[in-house]
Amino acid sequence: MATAEGLTPDPSPKAKADAPQERRQKPPAPAGALAHRDLKGGEFWREVPAFANVSEEEFLDYKWQMKNSLYGEDKLMELMDGLAPESFIKDAQRGFKLAPMAVRVTPYLLSLIDWENPFDDPIRTQFIPLGSRLTMDHPMLTLDSLHEQADAPVEGLTHRYPDKALFLPLDTCPVYCRFCTRSYAIGVDTDTVEKVKLKVSPKRWEKAFEYIASRPELEDIVISGGDAYNLAFKHIERIGTELLEIDNIRRIRFATKGLAVMPMKILTDERWLDAMTKVAELGRKKHKQVVIHTHFNTPEEITEISQRAMNELFERGIWVRNQSVLQRGVNDDEERMALLVKRLGEINVEPYYVYQHDMVQGVEDLRTSVLRNLTIEKYVRGVTAGFNTPTFVVDAPGGGGKRGVHSYEHYDRDTGISVYTAPSVKPGESFLYYDPLHSLDEEVRKAWMDPAAREAMIADARRSAGV
Repeated sequence: MATAEGLTPDPSPKAKADAPQERRQKPPAPAGALAHRDLKGGEFWREVPAFANVSEEEFLDYKWQMKNSLYGEDKLMELMDGLAPESFIKDAQRGFKLAPMAVRVTPYLLSLIDWENPFDDPIRTQFIPLGSRLTMDHPMLTLDSLHEQADAPVEGLTHRYPDKALFLPLDTCPVYCRFCTRSYAIGVDTDTVEKVKLKVSPKRWEKAFEYIASRPELEDIVISGGDAYNLAFKHIERIGTELLEIDNIRRIRFATKGLAVMPMKILTDERWLDAMTKVAELGRKKHKQVVIHTHFNTPEEITEISQRAMNELFERGIWVRNQSVLQRGVNDDEERMALLVKRLGEINVEPYYVYQHDMVQGVEDLRTSVLRNLTIEKYVRGVTAGFNTPTFVVDAPGGGGKRGVHSYEHYDRDTGISVYTAPSVKPGESFLYYDPLHSLDEEVRKAWMDPAAREAMIADARRSAGV
């Protein structure tokens, strides 16, 4: 066939495109690919001598868990006697004296710790401080690094984002995490911190509700504390109902670590679960969203008991999202974080956020660099569906709010300074996060101890960021 040019076109490109392609079979899943489905079950708590004679019925009773939670040094020392090495017990005693948070741990959590190697166990690391592991705080660290109190128009209510507020109805939790960003208020006073008091007070709550109703731009309220798990069922119902009755509120979230540290409450505290269900049902009738936000940090925290609790919530139509904190020696490994994300999906918990560890007093040993966060985020993305992949964020010190960890204006990996802006939260301001000293070269660590060198590094970072 001749064209206008007198040439015959080569049919090979079309012929090749139409030809059947060789099918490529995906190789079989590698060993461990289904590890997220392998949840710890059985009567594992009996391995701890103190719980050896505890029946399943007792262990699943939330009242038994609360009554037998280890609160303070003496109780924990008594349990660990004969369970942990003497060197570990002495190390923990020193850690208690230096920690900004009081110690409170449930029997459930204690039974998940590997007592053959408690020094390196990721659950122990989160709740029981060791004096030998503590490191010097960064000189730029403050007790309330997120400025929650500075952004509080009324006591116990932080209004930072245009359409969202954080409501703190109480200051207690079922357990006390070493890394708590609210260590300025949560739990009892310690040797190093005198706490801000946010006791349960319906009278105080009314001032928060009045403020929320007076600000039509507010649409989203996070109910935290403390921990919503520690609210009585009547308070769950009252707070949820009162917020849903405010016209401008479209979404409320109950924040609780409880699902990770005492899932049996969902199985045995019928009044609390019914109150939460009633609030969720009212939300659906009003076409408003009611969800629970929880806090699993490691794959080991997710057990068959966790799954049973999540199934109960799922059947009642209550959706659960998860917020993790990136912690050194806990979950700062690519494969461990991927396993956590997959295991959350297995029990119908949506991975929502992975936070860069806040600059909290007394837990510098748990912080990681922003670079570690970036590396893990890159690995995790693609492990599972996008809607089950968490967003990795830095809650910008100074009240800038949550910023995508990769969205910095400048990041100096040598000095460990990252600079963020928050144009829709606090326009015109910049917010600096500082990598932990232990992640920096020795020469730079020394420079951070020199006020003049410190100011020069910060000024250079701001210039480089253009702020």
